[in-house]
Amino acid sequence: MKIKFDPLRRFVKIKSLGSICMLVATIAALTMANTNLNSFYREVLELEFTIGFSGFHLTKSILHWINDGLMSIFFFVIGLEIKREFLIGELNSMKKAILPVFAAIGGMIVPITIFFVLNYGKEGIEGWGIPMATDIAFSLGVLGMLGKRIPFGLKIFLTTFAIIDDLGAVLVIAIFYSSLIYWYLVLIAFILLLILSILSIKNIYSRYIFIPIGIIIWILFLKSGIHPTIAGVLFAFTIPSHRKKKLFDVFQRGKIALNELSQLIGKKEIVFNNHKAAINILDKFTSEIQSPLQQLQNKLHGMVSFFIVPLFAFANAGISFIGDGSAITRLSINIAISLLVGKVIGISLFSYLAVRFKIAILPLNVDFNQIIGLGFLGGLGFTMSIFISNLSYQSVDMLNSSKIGILLGSFIASIIGYFVIKYSLKKRS
Repeated sequence: MKIKFDPLRRFVKIKSLGSICMLVATIAALTMANTNLNSFYREVLELEFTIGFSGFHLTKSILHWINDGLMSIFFFVIGLEIKREFLIGELNSMKKAILPVFAAIGGMIVPITIFFVLNYGKEGIEGWGIPMATDIAFSLGVLGMLGKRIPFGLKIFLTTFAIIDDLGAVLVIAIFYSSLIYWYLVLIAFILLLILSILSIKNIYSRYIFIPIGIIIWILFLKSGIHPTIAGVLFAFTIPSHRKKKLFDVFQRGKIALNELSQLIGKKEIVFNNHKAAINILDKFTSEIQSPLQQLQNKLHGMVSFFIVPLFAFANAGISFIGDGSAITRLSINIAISLLVGKVIGISLFSYLAVRFKIAILPLNVDFNQIIGLGFLGGLGFTMSIFISNLSYQSVDMLNSSKIGILLGSFIASIIGYFVIKYSLKKRS
């Protein structure tokens, strides 16, 4: 019997399930922000929390720890995903990558252009990066609602262009949304990153070395003026993608351990002490045949999808619709239009041009009606859009207006995208 494991299928499943957690967290945040729990909600997020010791410590509000600290882990996982896709995934060859690359470029350029046109010379134009983002989890969640009729090629296409989209957003944050930069701290951080990269190339990896240095790099970025989440992405690129040992070297030990444990088949009880050595060997076997990159992805995907991103949604989606600055404003409408219209035009048009000029081909069992539907789902910005929104605006009113626009655009995009793809599937059957 051949056991088949597709990491991309597992990735899609986790992201789809994680979207439910995000939706629940968003609803909870909106509920608390618009009831008598609003003051409690705000006070908890503003509570200060200190890490460190006398002479060296970091004190930030819980909201900042979530946005600057926990979200660095989110960006670290994005970095791992990007690296994996370039090495062995859907981006490891031009033939595989070209269509989602075109879709992602169109899905970034057109929304930004529309935003600039709508906001030129007006307050709020600094948030131009907001509509360029696509939320992988929410978009895959909506796609998952259509069931098993969805061609897997369509899920691959969405996942791949959304990852490229994330890479574009990371570059925009690093270049355009950083404050006054202390370059000597950046230089020290890059020296440490270079050291880790050399160790990785030499096949030397220990979490007791990499993780402490990774934390130091995060602190250096935090103090340098470049948003610390960028440290998470760069640190991910230093994680080795090769196995610690050759498969042949550890296979024999694993085989002996499996043979010993096979004697337990059919028995009602397991004498733990007699088979503890075999279990430990198998545990070590699985860690040795996986690369550090694979291990970290497997361990962190669940935590990021089911805890960190929902917590981010809960902390940042709590928009109060009561009082001043709570209405849908010009900025809200412009962001919603840029997300909704910009994404579907950019993704669909650039995909069409790539296929029309025979630069790329459509995935198996996928047609342009589905690509258009996927273009609408690309307008689900949410996580990354809210993140860029937090970096763009200092004013609470502007921030609330931008978040309302993100929620409005994402909500409409999800509904239209769902029905367009559903109709196209029904038409094909």
